[in-house]
Amino acid sequence: MDRIDAMKVFVAAVEEGSLAGAARKLKRSPTAISRALFLLEQHVGVELLHRTTRSLKLSEAGQRYVEACRRVLLDLEEADLIAGAERSSPRGTLTVSAPPILGEEVLRPILDSFLRENANVSVRFLMLDRFVNLVDEGVDVALRIGNLSDSTHMSTRIGGDVRRVVVAAPRYLDTRAAINEPSDLSHHDLIAFSNFGLESWSFAPAKGNSIPRTVHFNPRYLVNSVRAAAASAAEGMGVTRLYSYHVAEYVRDGRLRVVLRQAEPPALPVHILTPQGRAAVPKVRAFIDFAVPRLRSALGRVAAESGSLE
Repeated sequence: MDRIDAMKVFVAAVEEGSLAGAARKLKRSPTAISRALFLLEQHVGVELLHRTTRSLKLSEAGQRYVEACRRVLLDLEEADLIAGAERSSPRGTLTVSAPPILGEEVLRPILDSFLRENANVSVRFLMLDRFVNLVDEGVDVALRIGNLSDSTHMSTRIGGDVRRVVVAAPRYLDTRAAINEPSDLSHHDLIAFSNFGLESWSFAPAKGNSIPRTVHFNPRYLVNSVRAAAASAAEGMGVTRLYSYHVAEYVRDGRLRVVLRQAEPPALPVHILTPQGRAAVPKVRAFIDFAVPRLRSALGRVAAESGSLE
């Protein structure tokens, strides 16, 4: 058994969600895919995938093993490219992650342009409302909002810092108690988006104090979609908290109004991250060089627009 080849089959099956999908991606027969997985499981001595007629599910051992396989395959790809002196020729599949709306509206057009200029590169674009583990999930480049706590990755600050704003529809605000301080939110219907706090929101310290103010609540409405939170708030269902660029259009056309502007916490930076060593791979280096100035320009516009939201 070619163990490296079997690892590629295993990772492809997980990413495609089926043996048929892996067969299409790798241009092999389903029988060959099944055989490779069978031999790999025999080699490691445990079941890696629970198979049904309709789907695949990773076993507990498979969860750990697929992460290790991704690391091995990435290291091998990097070694091959460097040994082959291919630094000036981007090629292969570039895996990129970003928050969904920022990915759709800002990064996606940049990726389109990059692909037009690099015929030998393909892209796997993951738009996820969570921080990915770059190494374990095989991600080459991640666009991330927030202060960085992990120093093991290479990072480039893009700028265009992002505000966290509290908004509600004018018709809702006109019929409810005024919101002048964070504590006033306890008298309101809150629409909580999972990534911004399900039970509490933190705000900047009060004047003359150094301790952030935290408001605890039981949300009236709990959603896992930015678009749903913004739309429901615009319909007058309550108060929500999102990034400024999520609600900029609603605020500009008067469907939402920003409250607690003076209590907002500091804006969050935006970075591009890549695992240590991956920046030497031609496709990654080419994309970072291509994307950074374009992202800075685009996010600068986003920051300027959000700064004017009142």
